[in-house]
Amino acid sequence: MPAREDRNQLVEFRNPEHPQRQAIEQCPKGHVMVIDSRKDARAASAGDILVTRLMVRGGAGIVTDGGFRDASSIGDLDMPAYHHRPSSPTNLTLHEAIEINGPIGCGDTPVFPGDIVVGDADCVIVIPAAIADEVASEAVEMTAYEDFVVEQVKAGQSIIGLYPCTKDEHREAFEAWRKDQGR
Repeated sequence: MPAREDRNQLVEFRNPEHPQRQAIEQCPKGHVMVIDSRKDARAASAGDILVTRLMVRGGAGIVTDGGFRDASSIGDLDMPAYHHRPSSPTNLTLHEAIEINGPIGCGDTPVFPGDIVVGDADCVIVIPAAIADEVASEAVEMTAYEDFVVEQVKAGQSIIGLYPCTKDEHREAFEAWRKDQGR
């Protein structure tokens, strides 16, 4: 939430129960930490020491709609890290860590404990756990079809009727391609 000067002095970082530090130490192995910074990257959500600790503990990644200090060092870590932009000022200047493992908004997306977080070089998406299998199945199908389409387009095929698939001839060609690919 927004920081308030009487509650967010540098001395707060000495408190072993500070929610930001506790979140790093409590995040389960294999999980992604998602931080709500209210889309405000003027102060950092975390820096390389905290993110490194999360990585060493087995965290699968970290996401914030704010910024990271030490962004270059974080980018060199062997763990995915997503942020809006680099930010040097400490989080205490604008943000107060309040709660761990509660529902939040991150980049206008509702995120609930247990949601599935998936990221690549383009973006991060949040999938409600209850529909994750359905979404994954659809994504596999769409990815296979788009791989086929890219091959066809590179070979000179028009996208009309191919993408999206509106012609039986393309659907049949895809099924044959898929069999040949073992997909």
